[in-house]
Amino acid sequence: MKNLFITSAFLILCFSSCDSNDTENNAPMPESTLVTSSNTSGKITFTNLLATAPNVKSFTIASLDAEGISYNSETDAVIVASRTTNKLEVYSGIKNALAAGTDNLMLSLSSITGDFTNARETAVSGDIVVVAQDQLASNGMINKLFVYQKTTNGFTLLKTFTTDFKLWGIHINGNDLFAVADLTGDLVFFKNFMTNASGTIPATKRVTIAGLTRSHGITYSSSDDIMILTDVASAASGTDGGLIIIKNFSNVFNKTEASATIALMNQIRIYGPNSTLGNPVDVAYDNATQKIYVAERLNAGGQVLTYSFPMASGDFAPINVRAEAGVTSIFLLRK
Repeated sequence: MKNLFITSAFLILCFSSCDSNDTENNAPMPESTLVTSSNTSGKITFTNLLATAPNVKSFTIASLDAEGISYNSETDAVIVASRTTNKLEVYSGIKNALAAGTDNLMLSLSSITGDFTNARETAVSGDIVVVAQDQLASNGMINKLFVYQKTTNGFTLLKTFTTDFKLWGIHINGNDLFAVADLTGDLVFFKNFMTNASGTIPATKRVTIAGLTRSHGITYSSSDDIMILTDVASAASGTDGGLIIIKNFSNVFNKTEASATIALMNQIRIYGPNSTLGNPVDVAYDNATQKIYVAERLNAGGQVLTYSFPMASGDFAPINVRAEAGVTSIFLLRK
């Protein structure tokens, strides 16, 4: 009986080990992908950041002017808000195109034309895509958020929300939405964003970021509880831009009353000539490497800048600079 028990225990241990190994072998491979779009070149870029020598691959798409790029590794597709066609557009099969050495991507899905004009950013959560429309004569000077659901056939417009402030960058966090109020240094928060009915949407909370002149880009990392905002300041200046990083953001934001200010003491700031920040229009953050990626639109006609995460405020130079004509949006996927 003792030998039988030992044999049984050994078999159980063996099967447990085999199950564990199978689970590990079937675990998804980690991914870290950076994608960008341009408003002048009709191109997007794709970079596998986990490659031994990450290579930036450029693809031509149908839209000359594209904003608000995002990437989904499960569908191997990017979504952009086209300012050429005023549609949401999907371009798929990127990894196959990489393997084949193809230089262009074919349009696979799009929304109906005419919903929005002057798109500035998108925010994506699952199959929900939100487009921020900035006011322009062609849209009646209306700032508006368009909420779409992606389907196998295209996009279904679910809701539209009009805001009382000029839109640019937006970011979805769970059921909530953050937006920057362009031409100001304000951050606007909408709790349970999707539960609102179409129409004018009231802000749950709006606060001012001290020392921020004019924000465009926004990203938030829930895992690190870090908010990052870009400051383009004067659109004509190539030296007055900056980055504002707010650590322990949830606590800082919750303790700041509506219409109050998040003080300089709660910020880490990158400003100055060494930063080469002029008009940083979008930003992405990698919580695993703690690197910050910026779409700098003005200097050198467009650049993608990479920064190490700063421990304190200062005039820090980027650790990497690459030219990218007309770069307008930047998105990082980490899995």
